[in-house]
Amino acid sequence: MESIQAIKQRFSIIGNDPKLNRSIEKAIQVAPTDISVLVTGESGVGKESIPKIIHQLSHRKHGKYIAVNCGAIPEGTIDSELFGHEKGAFTGATATRSGYFEVADGGTIFLDEVGELPLTTQVRLLRVLENGEFIKVGSSKVQKTDVRIVAATNVNLFDAIKKERFREDLYYRLSTIDINLPALRERKEDIHLLFRKFASDFALKYKMPTIKLTDDAINSLLKYRWNGNIRQLRNVAEQVSVLEQTRTINAPTLQSYLPNTGSNLPAVISNSKAEGDFSSEREILYKVLFDMKGDLNDLKKLTMELMKHGSVSDVQKDNEHLIQKIYGDEKENDFDAAVENLEVLSIPEHTEVNESVVSDSEDKYHFAQEIEEEETLSLHDKELELIKKSLERHSGKRKMAAAELGISERTLYRKIKQFDL
Repeated sequence: MESIQAIKQRFSIIGNDPKLNRSIEKAIQVAPTDISVLVTGESGVGKESIPKIIHQLSHRKHGKYIAVNCGAIPEGTIDSELFGHEKGAFTGATATRSGYFEVADGGTIFLDEVGELPLTTQVRLLRVLENGEFIKVGSSKVQKTDVRIVAATNVNLFDAIKKERFREDLYYRLSTIDINLPALRERKEDIHLLFRKFASDFALKYKMPTIKLTDDAINSLLKYRWNGNIRQLRNVAEQVSVLEQTRTINAPTLQSYLPNTGSNLPAVISNSKAEGDFSSEREILYKVLFDMKGDLNDLKKLTMELMKHGSVSDVQKDNEHLIQKIYGDEKENDFDAAVENLEVLSIPEHTEVNESVVSDSEDKYHFAQEIEEEETLSLHDKELELIKKSLERHSGKRKMAAAELGISERTLYRKIKQFDL
Protein backbone atom coordinates (compact mmCIF):
# COMPACT_ATOMS: atom_id res chain seq x y z
CA MET A 1 0.00 0.00 0.00
CA GLU A 2 1.39 3.38 -1.02
CA SER A 3 1.96 6.04 1.61
CA ILE A 4 -0.14 9.20 1.84
CA GLN A 5 2.84 11.34 0.80
CA ALA A 6 3.46 9.18 -2.28
CA ILE A 7 -0.20 9.49 -3.28
CA LYS A 8 -0.05 13.28 -2.92
CA GLN A 9 2.97 13.46 -5.22
CA ARG A 10 1.41 11.08 -7.74
CA PHE A 11 -1.89 12.98 -7.99
CA SER A 12 -0.51 16.51 -7.43
CA ILE A 13 -2.29 17.05 -4.11
CA ILE A 14 -0.81 19.85 -1.99
CA GLY A 15 -1.32 20.27 1.73
CA ASN A 16 -0.58 18.73 5.12
CA ASP A 17 -3.90 19.30 6.87
CA PRO A 18 -4.89 16.34 9.12
CA LYS A 19 -8.44 16.25 7.70
CA LEU A 20 -7.07 16.13 4.15
CA ASN A 21 -4.67 13.35 5.10
CA ARG A 22 -7.51 11.37 6.69
CA SER A 23 -9.60 11.66 3.51
CA ILE A 24 -6.72 10.37 1.38
CA GLU A 25 -6.09 7.56 3.87
CA LYS A 26 -9.73 6.43 3.62
CA ALA A 27 -9.53 6.48 -0.19
CA ILE A 28 -6.40 4.26 -0.08
CA GLN A 29 -8.11 1.82 2.30
CA VAL A 30 -11.32 1.37 0.28
CA ALA A 31 -9.65 1.30 -3.16
CA PRO A 32 -9.01 -2.50 -3.29
CA THR A 33 -12.71 -3.20 -2.57
CA ASP A 34 -15.82 -2.62 -4.70
CA ILE A 35 -17.61 -0.57 -2.04
CA SER A 36 -19.57 2.44 -3.27
CA VAL A 37 -18.07 5.73 -2.12
CA LEU A 38 -19.69 9.15 -1.67
CA VAL A 39 -17.33 12.14 -1.69
CA THR A 40 -18.74 15.26 -0.02
CA GLY A 41 -17.45 18.80 0.34
CA GLU A 42 -17.98 22.32 -0.90
CA SER A 43 -17.56 23.28 -4.54
CA GLY A 44 -13.92 23.76 -5.49
CA VAL A 45 -12.26 21.62 -2.79
CA GLY A 46 -10.91 19.07 -5.29
CA LYS A 47 -13.40 16.20 -4.94
CA GLU A 48 -12.42 14.85 -8.38
CA SER A 49 -9.05 13.67 -7.02
CA ILE A 50 -10.55 11.04 -4.69
CA PRO A 51 -12.22 8.85 -7.39
CA LYS A 52 -9.00 8.95 -9.43
CA ILE A 53 -7.05 7.66 -6.43
CA ILE A 54 -9.63 4.93 -5.80
CA HIS A 55 -9.63 3.81 -9.44
CA GLN A 56 -5.83 3.76 -9.85
CA LEU A 57 -5.29 1.77 -6.65
CA SER A 58 -8.03 -0.79 -7.38
CA HIS A 59 -8.03 -3.98 -9.43
CA ARG A 60 -10.06 -2.02 -12.03
CA LYS A 61 -7.18 0.31 -12.89
CA HIS A 62 -6.82 -1.27 -16.35
CA GLY A 63 -10.52 -0.71 -17.04
CA LYS A 64 -12.18 2.48 -18.17
CA TYR A 65 -12.58 5.47 -15.87
CA ILE A 66 -15.48 7.76 -16.88
CA ALA A 67 -16.32 11.01 -15.08
CA VAL A 68 -19.87 12.27 -15.58
CA ASN A 69 -21.08 15.71 -14.48
CA CYS A 70 -24.74 14.98 -13.70
CA GLY A 71 -25.59 18.66 -13.35
CA ALA A 72 -24.41 19.49 -16.89
CA ILE A 73 -26.60 16.95 -18.73
CA PRO A 74 -30.20 17.98 -19.56
CA GLU A 75 -32.90 16.03 -17.73
CA GLY A 76 -34.41 14.73 -20.98
CA THR A 77 -31.20 13.07 -22.19
CA ILE A 78 -29.43 11.94 -19.00
CA ASP A 79 -31.01 8.46 -19.06
CA SER A 80 -29.76 8.00 -22.61
CA GLU A 81 -26.27 9.20 -21.67
CA LEU A 82 -25.99 6.87 -18.67
CA PHE A 83 -27.80 3.76 -19.90
CA GLY A 84 -27.88 4.15 -23.70
CA HIS A 85 -30.84 3.96 -26.07
CA GLU A 86 -32.22 1.91 -28.94
CA LYS A 87 -32.71 3.19 -32.45
CA GLY A 88 -36.00 5.09 -32.73
CA ALA A 89 -36.48 5.31 -28.96
CA PHE A 90 -37.11 9.06 -29.30
CA THR A 91 -36.86 11.83 -31.87
CA GLY A 92 -33.27 12.05 -33.09
CA ALA A 93 -32.30 8.52 -32.02
CA THR A 94 -31.12 7.47 -35.48
CA ALA A 95 -28.89 4.66 -34.19
CA THR A 96 -28.44 2.45 -31.16
CA ARG A 97 -26.11 4.01 -28.60
CA SER A 98 -24.24 2.49 -25.68
CA GLY A 99 -24.43 4.37 -22.38
CA TYR A 100 -21.65 5.04 -19.89
CA PHE A 101 -22.56 2.04 -17.73
CA GLU A 102 -22.19 -0.28 -20.71
CA VAL A 103 -18.95 1.30 -21.92
CA ALA A 104 -17.35 1.33 -18.46
CA ASP A 105 -18.06 -2.36 -17.80
CA GLY A 106 -15.20 -3.59 -15.62
CA GLY A 107 -14.11 -0.06 -14.75
CA THR A 108 -15.17 2.90 -12.61
CA ILE A 109 -17.78 5.62 -13.10
CA PHE A 110 -17.48 8.90 -11.22
CA LEU A 111 -20.87 10.63 -10.88
CA ASP A 112 -20.11 14.24 -10.02
CA GLU A 113 -22.97 16.40 -8.64
CA VAL A 114 -25.09 13.27 -8.09
CA GLY A 115 -27.58 15.37 -6.11
CA GLU A 116 -28.75 16.94 -9.40
CA LEU A 117 -30.02 13.63 -10.82
CA PRO A 118 -33.76 13.53 -11.65
CA LEU A 119 -35.85 11.17 -9.49
CA THR A 120 -36.60 8.83 -12.42
CA THR A 121 -32.87 8.44 -13.11
CA GLN A 122 -32.24 7.84 -9.42
CA VAL A 123 -34.54 4.79 -9.59
CA ARG A 124 -32.52 3.37 -12.51
CA LEU A 125 -29.24 4.07 -10.70
CA LEU A 126 -30.49 2.31 -7.57
CA ARG A 127 -31.14 -0.83 -9.62
CA VAL A 128 -27.60 -0.75 -11.01
CA LEU A 129 -26.19 -0.44 -7.50
CA GLU A 130 -28.31 -3.32 -6.18
CA ASN A 131 -27.79 -5.97 -8.85
CA GLY A 132 -25.83 -4.41 -11.73
CA GLU A 133 -28.84 -4.46 -14.10
CA PHE A 134 -30.04 -1.70 -16.40
CA ILE A 135 -32.33 -1.28 -19.40
CA LYS A 136 -31.60 0.97 -22.36
CA VAL A 137 -34.12 3.69 -23.21
CA GLY A 138 -36.64 2.21 -25.64
CA SER A 139 -35.60 -1.39 -24.94
CA SER A 140 -37.12 -4.21 -22.90
CA LYS A 141 -33.94 -6.26 -22.63
CA VAL A 142 -32.21 -6.32 -19.23
CA GLN A 143 -28.43 -5.94 -19.45
CA LYS A 144 -25.76 -6.56 -16.83
CA THR A 145 -22.75 -4.40 -16.04
CA ASP A 146 -19.88 -4.63 -13.58
CA VAL A 147 -18.89 -1.10 -12.66
CA ARG A 148 -17.79 0.61 -9.49
CA ILE A 149 -19.63 3.82 -8.69
CA VAL A 150 -17.98 6.74 -6.92
CA ALA A 151 -20.31 9.72 -6.45
CA ALA A 152 -19.70 13.29 -5.29
CA THR A 153 -21.90 16.17 -4.28
CA ASN A 154 -21.61 19.64 -2.77
CA VAL A 155 -25.21 19.79 -1.55
CA ASN A 156 -26.61 18.53 1.74
CA LEU A 157 -28.34 15.32 0.72
CA PHE A 158 -30.26 15.12 4.00
CA ASP A 159 -31.96 18.42 3.14
CA ALA A 160 -32.62 17.14 -0.39
CA ILE A 161 -34.22 14.00 1.08
CA LYS A 162 -36.49 16.11 3.31
CA LYS A 163 -37.54 18.15 0.27
CA GLU A 164 -38.16 14.90 -1.66
CA ARG A 165 -35.53 15.74 -4.27
CA PHE A 166 -33.30 12.76 -3.49
CA ARG A 167 -34.18 9.17 -2.64
CA GLU A 168 -33.22 8.09 0.86
CA ASP A 169 -32.56 4.48 -0.18
CA LEU A 170 -30.19 5.66 -2.93
CA TYR A 171 -28.30 7.83 -0.44
CA TYR A 172 -27.58 4.86 1.82
CA ARG A 173 -26.51 2.74 -1.16
CA LEU A 174 -24.09 5.42 -2.38
CA SER A 175 -22.69 6.41 1.00
CA THR A 176 -21.40 3.03 2.15
CA ILE A 177 -18.16 4.95 2.67
CA ASP A 178 -18.41 8.73 3.08
CA ILE A 179 -15.25 10.74 2.40
CA ASN A 180 -15.48 14.42 3.30
CA LEU A 181 -12.93 16.93 2.00
CA PRO A 182 -12.42 20.02 4.21
CA ALA A 183 -13.00 23.54 2.92
CA LEU A 184 -9.94 25.69 2.21
CA ARG A 185 -10.71 28.05 5.14
CA GLU A 186 -10.33 25.01 7.44
CA ARG A 187 -6.82 24.41 6.06
CA LYS A 188 -5.13 27.68 7.06
CA GLU A 189 -1.58 26.29 6.86
CA ASP A 190 -2.12 25.07 3.30
CA ILE A 191 -3.41 28.34 1.80
CA HIS A 192 -0.04 30.07 1.32
CA LEU A 193 1.53 26.80 0.18
CA LEU A 194 -1.11 26.37 -2.52
CA PHE A 195 -0.78 30.01 -3.62
CA ARG A 196 2.99 29.65 -4.05
CA LYS A 197 2.49 26.48 -6.11
CA PHE A 198 -0.06 28.16 -8.38
CA ALA A 199 2.10 31.29 -8.74
CA SER A 200 5.06 29.12 -9.75
CA ASP A 201 2.98 27.18 -12.30
CA PHE A 202 1.63 30.34 -13.93
CA ALA A 203 5.06 31.98 -14.02
CA LEU A 204 6.31 28.94 -15.94
CA LYS A 205 3.25 28.88 -18.19
CA TYR A 206 3.36 32.58 -19.11
CA LYS A 207 7.18 32.86 -19.04
CA MET A 208 7.42 35.61 -16.44
CA PRO A 209 8.97 36.02 -12.96
CA THR A 210 7.11 34.41 -10.06
CA ILE A 211 5.11 36.77 -7.86
CA LYS A 212 5.83 36.96 -4.13
CA LEU A 213 3.64 38.12 -1.26
CA THR A 214 4.64 40.47 1.54
CA ASP A 215 3.89 39.54 5.15
CA ASP A 216 0.76 41.72 5.28
CA ALA A 217 -0.44 40.17 2.00
CA ILE A 218 0.04 36.68 3.47
CA ASN A 219 -2.07 37.69 6.49
CA SER A 220 -4.82 38.93 4.17
CA LEU A 221 -4.60 35.68 2.25
CA LEU A 222 -5.08 33.62 5.42
CA LYS A 223 -7.92 35.76 6.81
CA TYR A 224 -10.01 35.65 3.64
CA ARG A 225 -12.98 33.22 3.68
CA TRP A 226 -12.41 31.61 0.22
CA ASN A 227 -15.98 30.62 -0.55
CA GLY A 228 -14.77 29.23 -3.90
CA ASN A 229 -12.04 27.21 -2.13
CA ILE A 230 -9.02 25.97 -4.16
CA ARG A 231 -10.60 26.91 -7.48
CA GLN A 232 -10.99 30.53 -6.37
CA LEU A 233 -7.45 30.65 -4.95
CA ARG A 234 -6.06 29.36 -8.25
CA ASN A 235 -7.98 32.00 -10.23
CA VAL A 236 -6.72 34.81 -7.97
CA ALA A 237 -3.12 33.59 -8.33
CA GLU A 238 -3.50 33.56 -12.12
CA GLN A 239 -5.02 37.05 -12.25
CA VAL A 240 -2.30 38.56 -10.09
CA SER A 241 0.45 36.77 -12.05
CA VAL A 242 -0.79 38.08 -15.38
CA LEU A 243 -1.93 41.62 -14.52
CA GLU A 244 0.60 42.94 -11.99
CA GLN A 245 3.81 44.51 -13.28
CA THR A 246 5.40 44.59 -9.82
CA ARG A 247 6.23 41.04 -8.79
CA THR A 248 6.09 41.76 -5.05
CA ILE A 249 2.47 41.97 -3.98
CA ASN A 250 1.38 43.85 -0.86
CA ALA A 251 -1.93 43.57 1.03
CA PRO A 252 -3.85 46.44 -0.68
CA THR A 253 -2.92 45.09 -4.12
CA LEU A 254 -3.98 41.54 -3.20
CA GLN A 255 -7.24 42.69 -1.63
CA SER A 256 -8.23 44.42 -4.86
CA TYR A 257 -8.47 40.93 -6.40
CA LEU A 258 -10.54 39.49 -3.53
CA PRO A 259 -14.33 39.98 -3.75
CA ASN A 260 -15.85 41.59 -0.67
CA THR A 261 -17.91 38.89 1.04
CA GLY A 262 -18.84 40.98 4.09
CA SER A 263 -17.94 40.41 7.71
CA ASN A 264 -16.88 37.00 8.99
CA LEU A 265 -18.19 37.75 12.50
CA PRO A 266 -20.54 35.09 13.84
CA ALA A 267 -24.24 35.81 14.12
CA VAL A 268 -26.71 34.19 16.48
CA ILE A 269 -29.74 32.90 14.62
CA SER A 270 -32.71 31.62 16.56
CA ASN A 271 -34.71 28.85 14.93
CA SER A 272 -37.74 29.43 17.17
CA LYS A 273 -40.02 32.43 16.84
CA ALA A 274 -40.34 34.70 19.81
CA GLU A 275 -43.80 35.65 21.04
CA GLY A 276 -45.10 38.60 19.05
CA ASP A 277 -42.51 38.06 16.30
CA PHE A 278 -44.04 38.27 12.84
CA SER A 279 -42.51 36.55 9.85
CA SER A 280 -44.27 38.67 7.25
CA GLU A 281 -46.08 41.94 6.76
CA ARG A 282 -49.26 39.99 6.10
CA GLU A 283 -49.33 38.76 9.71
CA ILE A 284 -48.76 42.30 11.01
CA LEU A 285 -51.70 43.57 8.94
CA TYR A 286 -53.89 40.79 10.30
CA LYS A 287 -53.04 41.77 13.88
CA VAL A 288 -53.82 45.44 13.20
CA LEU A 289 -57.19 44.45 11.71
CA PHE A 290 -58.03 42.27 14.68
CA ASP A 291 -57.09 45.04 17.14
CA MET A 292 -59.28 47.50 15.24
CA LYS A 293 -62.17 45.05 15.27
CA GLY A 294 -61.78 44.58 19.03
CA ASP A 295 -61.85 48.35 19.64
CA LEU A 296 -64.92 48.66 17.40
CA ASN A 297 -66.77 45.97 19.35
CA ASP A 298 -65.88 47.72 22.63
CA LEU A 299 -67.23 51.02 21.30
CA LYS A 300 -70.45 49.28 20.25
CA LYS A 301 -70.83 47.88 23.74
CA LEU A 302 -70.33 51.31 25.35
CA THR A 303 -72.87 52.85 22.97
CA MET A 304 -75.45 50.21 23.86
CA GLU A 305 -74.85 50.80 27.57
CA LEU A 306 -75.46 54.55 27.11
CA MET A 307 -78.64 53.91 25.17
CA LYS A 308 -79.97 51.56 27.87
CA HIS A 309 -79.08 53.50 31.02
CA GLY A 310 -78.86 57.11 29.87
CA SER A 311 -76.47 58.02 32.69
CA VAL A 312 -72.95 58.87 31.66
CA SER A 313 -71.54 58.58 35.17
CA ASP A 314 -73.06 55.11 35.71
CA VAL A 315 -71.82 53.82 32.36
CA GLN A 316 -68.37 55.28 33.02
CA LYS A 317 -68.24 53.59 36.42
CA ASP A 318 -69.50 50.19 35.28
CA ASN A 319 -67.27 50.05 32.18
CA GLU A 320 -64.04 51.44 33.61
CA HIS A 321 -61.90 48.68 32.05
CA LEU A 322 -63.33 49.24 28.55
CA ILE A 323 -62.81 52.99 28.69
CA GLN A 324 -59.25 52.47 29.94
CA LYS A 325 -58.57 50.02 27.13
CA ILE A 326 -59.91 52.33 24.40
CA TYR A 327 -58.91 55.81 25.62
CA GLY A 328 -55.98 55.06 27.93
CA ASP A 329 -54.87 57.90 30.24
CA GLU A 330 -57.11 60.41 28.49
CA LYS A 331 -60.25 58.30 29.15
CA GLU A 332 -62.25 60.91 31.10
CA ASN A 333 -61.80 63.84 28.72
CA ASP A 334 -62.14 61.71 25.58
CA PHE A 335 -65.14 59.84 26.90
CA ASP A 336 -66.90 63.02 28.02
CA ALA A 337 -66.20 64.56 24.61
CA ALA A 338 -67.57 61.47 22.91
CA VAL A 339 -70.87 61.64 24.79
CA GLU A 340 -71.16 65.44 25.11
CA ASN A 341 -73.52 65.83 22.18
CA LEU A 342 -75.05 62.34 22.37
CA GLU A 343 -78.75 62.41 23.09
CA VAL A 344 -79.87 59.24 24.85
CA LEU A 345 -83.05 57.71 23.59
CA SER A 346 -85.62 57.02 26.27
CA ILE A 347 -87.51 53.91 25.24
CA PRO A 348 -90.35 52.94 27.63
CA GLU A 349 -90.46 49.29 28.51
CA HIS A 350 -93.39 47.12 27.31
CA THR A 351 -94.61 49.82 24.94
CA GLU A 352 -96.20 48.63 21.73
CA VAL A 353 -95.81 51.03 18.86
CA ASN A 354 -98.06 50.92 15.86
CA GLU A 355 -95.82 51.87 12.99
CA SER A 356 -98.78 52.69 10.78
CA VAL A 357 -99.87 55.62 12.95
CA VAL A 358 -96.46 57.17 13.40
CA SER A 359 -95.94 59.88 10.83
CA ASP A 360 -92.66 61.31 9.58
CA SER A 361 -93.39 64.59 11.42
CA GLU A 362 -93.67 62.74 14.72
CA ASP A 363 -90.58 60.63 14.12
CA LYS A 364 -87.77 62.64 15.66
CA TYR A 365 -85.11 60.50 13.98
CA HIS A 366 -86.66 60.04 10.54
CA PHE A 367 -83.45 61.33 8.93
CA ALA A 368 -81.37 58.42 10.32
CA GLN A 369 -80.18 55.80 7.85
CA GLU A 370 -80.27 52.10 8.43
CA ILE A 371 -76.74 50.75 8.78
CA GLU A 372 -76.02 47.16 7.91
CA GLU A 373 -73.85 45.15 10.27
CA GLU A 374 -70.20 45.23 9.35
CA GLU A 375 -68.93 42.18 7.53
CA THR A 376 -67.03 39.83 9.79
CA LEU A 377 -63.26 39.76 9.20
CA SER A 378 -62.05 36.23 8.39
CA LEU A 379 -58.45 35.06 8.20
CA HIS A 380 -59.62 32.08 6.18
CA ASP A 381 -61.28 34.25 3.50
CA LYS A 382 -58.40 36.75 3.43
CA GLU A 383 -55.77 34.04 3.04
CA LEU A 384 -57.83 32.30 0.37
CA GLU A 385 -58.08 35.58 -1.56
CA LEU A 386 -54.30 36.17 -1.31
CA ILE A 387 -53.53 32.65 -2.56
CA LYS A 388 -55.94 32.99 -5.51
CA LYS A 389 -54.49 36.36 -6.57
CA SER A 390 -50.91 35.08 -6.31
CA LEU A 391 -51.70 31.98 -8.39
CA GLU A 392 -53.43 34.15 -11.02
CA ARG A 393 -50.45 36.52 -11.23
CA HIS A 394 -48.04 33.64 -11.82
CA SER A 395 -50.34 31.63 -14.11
CA GLY A 396 -50.75 28.83 -11.58
CA LYS A 397 -47.03 28.33 -10.93
CA ARG A 398 -47.00 27.22 -7.31
CA LYS A 399 -43.29 27.69 -6.72
CA MET A 400 -43.38 31.39 -7.63
CA ALA A 401 -46.67 31.92 -5.78
CA ALA A 402 -45.25 30.31 -2.65
CA ALA A 403 -42.17 32.57 -2.83
CA GLU A 404 -44.37 35.67 -3.11
CA LEU A 405 -46.52 34.62 -0.13
CA GLY A 406 -43.46 33.85 2.00
CA ILE A 407 -44.37 30.18 2.57
CA SER A 408 -42.91 26.86 1.43
CA GLU A 409 -44.19 25.13 -1.69
CA ARG A 410 -45.38 22.18 0.43
CA THR A 411 -47.37 24.50 2.72
CA LEU A 412 -48.97 26.17 -0.32
CA TYR A 413 -49.93 22.76 -1.72
CA ARG A 414 -51.53 21.78 1.61
CA LYS A 415 -53.55 25.00 1.72
CA ILE A 416 -54.69 24.53 -1.90
CA LYS A 417 -55.98 21.07 -0.98
CA GLN A 418 -57.60 22.49 2.17
CA PHE A 419 -59.41 25.24 0.25
CA ASP A 420 -60.28 22.94 -2.73
CA LEU A 421 -58.69 25.33 -5.25
